Amino acid sequence: MDNNNNISYGDELKNGLKKINLDINNKQIDRFLAYMDLLIEYNKKINLTAIVNKSDIILKHFIDSLSILRYIKINDLRVIDIGSGAGFPGIPLKILCPDIKLTLLDALNKRIKFLELVKNKLELNDINCVHARAEEYINNNNNQREAYDICVSRAVASFSVLSEICMPYVKINGFFVAYKGLNVNQEILEAKNYINKLGGRDLDIKKIVLHDINNNIINHNLVFVRKFSHTPLKYPRVFAKILKRPL
Repeated sequence: MDNNNNISYGDELKNGLKKINLDINNKQIDRFLAYMDLLIEYNKKINLTAIVNKSDIILKHFIDSLSILRYIKINDLRVIDIGSGAGFPGIPLKILCPDIKLTLLDALNKRIKFLELVKNKLELNDINCVHARAEEYINNNNNQREAYDICVSRAVASFSVLSEICMPYVKINGFFVAYKGLNVNQEILEAKNYINKLGGRDLDIKKIVLHDINNNIINHNLVFVRKFSHTPLKYPRVFAKILKRPL
């Protein structure tokens, strides 16, 4: 990437974040641009993302990942990103909030190797990259149960599936936050029947509206669940049972 492009994409990121009342410094911009270059380069070797246009990466991956910060402060907290994939939303949150202690968990080892590369190239500290299925990792490592202030996920799964997998990781008074599309209403109606079983309540939906440089609009929802009581030890179940008999 030449310097002119670096400047324009950096301004694009900065201006996009300003629209959602978030600030970014030059060092953080440089890290985002380096992350974008690594993502594009390694996407040619392994399947990381279908989004390869740089402006789209800035809006649909970077700014979208950071939209949670409009509603919740995560500085100095312990955060886990379930089904992190190419690092979203975890890596953008770490760049903008460097004091968080972050775990990136994904079931595909190729993605974890990419995340290790990003961690090292961007010189990001306090990141643990874990190759595992989330429902197996917590059941095999009891120190992970209710160990995190915040669990985030942009994974492509129903809210019921994500809730059973993610809620056991969250401390009491912590939050599970799911990045969901526009058509989330039916999933949320169903959630009221089972979210209490997992120790959660105060389910809150925030509609996110983001604009690109051409003023195109993308919409999605953030679903916040507050943890009020312990998740029973029988959750999460094995993945086949979660899919076959959702809560």
